Amino acid sequence: MGEKPKPVKPRPRTWIWVSALMTVVCGGPLALLVWGAIAFGQAGDPEPADCTEVMTWAQATMPKSAQGPRCTTTSWLDTYVTAEFRMPRREAAGWVAGTYPGAEPDEPQFCDHDLCVDMQYGAEVELNGPVVVHVKVAYEGESALVRLSAFDV
Repeated sequence: MGEKPKPVKPRPRTWIWVSALMTVVCGGPLALLVWGAIAFGQAGDPEPADCTEVMTWAQATMPKSAQGPRCTTTSWLDTYVTAEFRMPRREAAGWVAGTYPGAEPDEPQFCDHDLCVDMQYGAEVELNGPVVVHVKVAYEGESALVRLSAFDV
């Protein structure tokens, strides 16, 4: 009756398993949180794109006289594309009118460029196309800098 029980000493392997379990339980969700933050941080970064595809998606065609086209696309929940190019000044207004017939140029007080056109498609366009297209033209001597942006929702 007088014997005292010996205290139980955990085996070294037990601590390894406890450490591994705590790492998975606490570190797993933390790793997912960090991965999600990185993934969301990179979502929506503009990437270079093929101008033919960008212009087709924006319901337009690149003018034959376009010089130095640069196009980007941004996607996450929405798709946002941009195209920027130069063309002869005398052809710019005609290209805009021919590309987006029926679109009225914005009033000068609402346009910070020489020519602005906003086209809204709404339900008229297929599911794989823009809802809104903005075209801004800035005249620079004998050339025109055209900036087109389009997005869906």
